[in-house]
Amino acid sequence: MKKIEAIIRPSKLEEVKVALVNAGIVGMTITEVRGFGRQKGQTQHYRGTEYRVDFLQKIKVEVIIEEDHQVDRVVESLIDAARTGAIGDGKIFITTVEQSIRIRTGITNLASV
Repeated sequence: MKKIEAIIRPSKLEEVKVALVNAGIVGMTITEVRGFGRQKGQTQHYRGTEYRVDFLQKIKVEVIIEEDHQVDRVVESLIDAARTGAIGDGKIFITTVEQSIRIRTGITNLASV
C-alpha cells in the first residue's frame, strides 16, 4: 500500500476531488494546513497598512492506494487537476504504508481511509 499526500491550493480542492474519484479513489482525507515554500508568503494591504503573511493557506489531501501500479495514474490525476503553472501549486509525497486497521472491525490492510 502507498500513501499519497498532496499539498494543493484551496481553490483547486473540488477539481482534485473529482479527478481522484474519476481515478477510482474511494476515500480521502482533507486537512486545512498553512505553510510556505518558494513563495515565501505574500504582502497584503489592510486599511492602508501593508503587512506580510508568512504562512499561506493550503489543503492537504491524503489517499491510500492498495496497489502500487495505481500510483502513477493517481499522481497524474492530481497533477492535472491541481496545476496552475504558477509558483505555489504544491507538492506530492508518496510513502509506503506498512499496515492499516479499521477500528470498528479490527480488519487489517484496508486501502480506504
